[in-house]
Amino acid sequence: MKLIILNMRTTILTLIAFVFIPFTGWAQKKWNLKSIVEYAMANNLSVKQTSLQSENAAINYKQSKLSQYPNANFSMSGSVNSGSNQDPTTFNRITETYLSSGLQLQSSADIFNFYSKKNTIAANSWELMAAKANIAKVSNDIALSAANAYLQVLLAMEQTKITAVQLQQSQAQLNTIRKQVNAGALPELNASQLEAQVASDSFNYISAKAGVEQNILNLKALMNIDAAAPFEVETPPVEQIPVEAIADLQPENVYQQALTNQPQQQYNEFKLKAAQKSAASSKASMYPTLSAFGSLGSGYNNRYQTLTGVNSIVGPDKPIGTVTVSGNPYTVYAPSIVNTPIYSKSGFGSQLSDNFRQSIGLSVSVPIFSGGSLRSNYERSKVNIRSLQVQKEADNQKLKQDIYTAYNAAVVALEKYNASKKTVEANEKALGFAQKRFEVGMLGTYDYLTTQNNLLKAKLEFALNRFDYVFKMKVLEFYKGLGLKL
Repeated sequence: MKLIILNMRTTILTLIAFVFIPFTGWAQKKWNLKSIVEYAMANNLSVKQTSLQSENAAINYKQSKLSQYPNANFSMSGSVNSGSNQDPTTFNRITETYLSSGLQLQSSADIFNFYSKKNTIAANSWELMAAKANIAKVSNDIALSAANAYLQVLLAMEQTKITAVQLQQSQAQLNTIRKQVNAGALPELNASQLEAQVASDSFNYISAKAGVEQNILNLKALMNIDAAAPFEVETPPVEQIPVEAIADLQPENVYQQALTNQPQQQYNEFKLKAAQKSAASSKASMYPTLSAFGSLGSGYNNRYQTLTGVNSIVGPDKPIGTVTVSGNPYTVYAPSIVNTPIYSKSGFGSQLSDNFRQSIGLSVSVPIFSGGSLRSNYERSKVNIRSLQVQKEADNQKLKQDIYTAYNAAVVALEKYNASKKTVEANEKALGFAQKRFEVGMLGTYDYLTTQNNLLKAKLEFALNRFDYVFKMKVLEFYKGLGLKL
């Protein structure tokens, strides 16, 4: 039994020592509420993912604006051809291999499309604004979660301090009672009861410390910080954490501000406007489109020849008939001339010049039948508008309900905070009286420990209510849409 008590004392003293050892192994930087919230908003993975979605919306908007301008395409081709062909000069069939190439520049532009592109640009602009509002929404959600996680760390640290003090007091009382028991002034039961209390207080202290570590891990995960990285938070008194006065956070006023300032409400409004413009664009696609087009082109063929002259060869005269003059017949001769065309190969530059061609024109595209796809797209866009209107109304209704619920919770939290403060004060007085009676033997150990535990419970409840009140007020600040007071 003595060995067990000795081991228990050693464990308890070790735990008490830990209370006074500073956390020197953590990072030099201490994180406060402001730095935690700002870091979480900038580095949380959900925020980063939402930012990437916003970048896609920006690309879509930029592309739709560029679609207003004429498009241009340049093409160049070259080929090696081999096979049997007919010579255009001799009409003989020959087998040859030749090279050919072509150059072409084409351009087209929409002149009028019943505002289809204009509405598409406007729709993408609203989509971009909605994407940015969504970033703000996710960031605000993370900010609120980070603030809550930070407060949970502070609460766990406060609980650790309370349980550490309780452990110290129990250990000091045990030492005093043990001396009295050893002197024969008190029965062994008193010491045994205090030893059990010390063991219970040790368990509470260890659990509180574990809670600190777990809450820090939760906070680091939210901030996207490596779980193994050093991390230390500032521990200001909860009274120094800024909160707005409850009188400045009346639910109806908060709701009216939230309708214009809350990112979720802004997101809904932007998405609705984007859908309306998309519907207008879908409707415009069912009407004719007027476009202009033009092209420039040329080509080259290495067997292409140009007629440069004629080679004439005079042969012997040929009789073509007779004539009779004065009764005498005479033979008539005609000169024999063979004309051979002279060709020369045409160079690349010359062919590009000789083969140059150009065109310009207008075209009208009239959608007559598309299998109902254009009409269906327009009808779907109108359904989407109605769906977004319903979603907007539902979100506004939920927002109002949440704000009134948060306000009532804040009021209750304030009342519980004030009540628990008085409870602590009353239990401290009760413990003071019990301490004096216990020291003179007028109060049993069990009753004394009950009074001591009542104070511990009251302090823990008070700490919980203090942090719960601060968080409830932060929720109301959040709903105003003006950011958290840091």
